[in-house]
Amino acid sequence: MIIDAHLHCTGRETADDVLQALDEAGIDHGVLLAPFLSDGYALDDPASLRRANAHLARLVAGHRDRLTGLAVVNPSDAAAADDLRAAIDAGLSGCKMVPSGWYPYDERVQPTFALAAELRLPLLFHSGIFIDGRSGRFCRPSYFEALRDHPGVRVTLAHLSWPWTDEAIAVGLIDRIHGRSGADALFRFDLSFGPPPPYRLEVLRRALEVLGPESLQFGSDCFLPCAGAEIAQRRGWLLELLDQLEVDADARAQIWSGTAATWLGEAASGIGRSACTKAAPRPARLGRRTRMRPLCC
Repeated sequence: MIIDAHLHCTGRETADDVLQALDEAGIDHGVLLAPFLSDGYALDDPASLRRANAHLARLVAGHRDRLTGLAVVNPSDAAAADDLRAAIDAGLSGCKMVPSGWYPYDERVQPTFALAAELRLPLLFHSGIFIDGRSGRFCRPSYFEALRDHPGVRVTLAHLSWPWTDEAIAVGLIDRIHGRSGADALFRFDLSFGPPPPYRLEVLRRALEVLGPESLQFGSDCFLPCAGAEIAQRRGWLLELLDQLEVDADARAQIWSGTAATWLGEAASGIGRSACTKAAPRPARLGRRTRMRPLCC
């Protein structure tokens, strides 16, 4: 079983597009984010986010065995909590948020977090440097400790919070220090690669050694619609690192699907194994000359 826990919608994809790409990539289940970075959608335009969430709710309807949809809201907007509740009522299962112009500890965003706790939602936050070149200062991993005031949420910080990966690992370690298992921890981290290739092996090694696979989950960070080969390539990047670190089969299973299934909670109850059997392609060795597209959202 492989869950891709970080897939961006653009508003241009159809359910058939998405399912075909997942099949081509050998992905059993995809976690889709409502559009917020593509033309016609913006984090500072609540009306556009409502349209984005409605689009995603239509897309995942009837495909809950293969697709989970996360709404996008801007919690600094006064109507964000109402918009989140409406999105969940429409069939979405959680929420993605990007601190852009607000900090996770700001009082004005707490009502949205409180609703997420009441509904026991899985939350995905951008953490680390951001693609707009302006919002990284709002996205330090320690700022998300404010979510500890909202028991009931399950939080994933994207990209292992690069470049603040050590800080992210420290944030995740606190639950271990207090005796909480990975399954019961507030924080887990996705391996959609914010770190450029020269950083990846050491970042993953440290995260595995300190937190273990129960706190780590795969995400491609691809933008739909896309070819399955693009998702498979990013799956291959992680596969190569796991091979280099000689990660065992149980730990791999946790990273590929176990951690994400626990994070999704009730939203994962309908996930079934698909007929995907394709192996990820083996990428060229990641070295100093490796070129890559930016990954940080």
